[in-house]
Amino acid sequence: MVDKVIATPAALELIAVLKSKHGDGLMFHQSGGCCDNSAANCYLLGELTIGAGDVHLGDIGGCGFYISKSQYTYWKHTQLIIDVIDGHGGTFSLEGPEGKAFHTRSRVFTSEELRELNQGDPTFQADG
Repeated sequence: MVDKVIATPAALELIAVLKSKHGDGLMFHQSGGCCDNSAANCYLLGELTIGAGDVHLGDIGGCGFYISKSQYTYWKHTQLIIDVIDGHGGTFSLEGPEGKAFHTRSRVFTSEELRELNQGDPTFQADG
């Protein structure tokens, strides 16, 4: 199975730290806004409303990961890779006080992965 979102070991370690401080009720949203640098932001469950305008890409570190449908249109041909960098990052995300920031990298799915995604999800259309 092809994962639409994955996390590096550094990201998983930071998620574990955040869970130890804030509990297991965490979630991620890949933002596209100007104020948060298009970052993967980590929130307490309920801090951000997820609705029909959002797509659940999968889970990282046991936390749901969402992206707006409009952003998904641009990113759906790629696998999102959530990593960590040093620095605050200027986001509203929970990891700011840790001196770290989640950072989104990506890679384009292979032709084989795109075929698998199309078979597993009839609504997935990588070309449009």
